[in-house]
Amino acid sequence: MKELTPGMMIAVFEEMFGMSLFWALVAGAVLVTLAFLFVVLRDRKLVASRLVRAELLAPIGAIAAILFVQFVTSSGFSDIGGPIDVIALILIGVAGAGGLTVLAYVLQGLLGNRAGKAS
Repeated sequence: MKELTPGMMIAVFEEMFGMSLFWALVAGAVLVTLAFLFVVLRDRKLVASRLVRAELLAPIGAIAAILFVQFVTSSGFSDIGGPIDVIALILIGVAGAGGLTVLAYVLQGLLGNRAGKAS
C-alpha cells in the first residue's frame, strides 16, 4: 500500500462494512447533505436556534458512530493497537457527531417551523 487513492479507500471501506452497508451509508450521507442544502437554501440562512439544538446531539452521534463501527467490524476497544487506531477512532467520533448534528438540523427544518416564523 504505497499510495492512498480514493479507489483504494473505497475498497477498504467495502471490505470493512460489506458492499451493501457501505453504499447504503454513502447514499444516506448524500441524501442528508442534499436535504441540508435544501433547508438552508429554502430558509436563505442557517437558523441559530435550530443549529444549537442540533449541536446538543453531537456527543450522542459520536458515541453511536464509534459503537456502530466497533459492532460492524467485530472488534473491540481492546483491539486498539497504536496511535493510528486512536486517531481513526477520534475521526469516526467526529464524523458521527457532525452527521447527527446535520441530520438533526435537517429534521428540525423539514418538520418544524420555517425560519420566518416563531421557532
